[in-house]
Amino acid sequence: QVQLVESGGGLVQAGESLTLSCAASGLTMSHYPVGWFRQAPGKEREFVAWISRTGTANYVDSVKGRFAFSRDDAENTVYLQMNSLKPDDTAVYYCNIRSNWGQGTQVTVSS
Repeated sequence: QVQLVESGGGLVQAGESLTLSCAASGLTMSHYPVGWFRQAPGKEREFVAWISRTGTANYVDSVKGRFAFSRDDAENTVYLQMNSLKPDDTAVYYCNIRSNWGQGTQVTVSS
């Protein structure tokens, strides 16, 4: 059974940084594209970033230059480094592989 577990969220001030982690069990992450999504209160879940099997990352325009997606194959874990955080980044962040989702981790950015 596939399980994705996100961690690393928290409360920070605008301009600060956080690193989110998503650890997988039941599959090998490097065999699949992996995505990060987020859902803010009252809004639909939206795409944030995506990393291919070969390690190529793509980002939604609003986070380009501020967020960086990386993968540690030995740990079967992916990371989302988030810098220069803004209040608009406040959301629950989810990791996704195919039809599998984690439980999410809350990121709150105060102004």
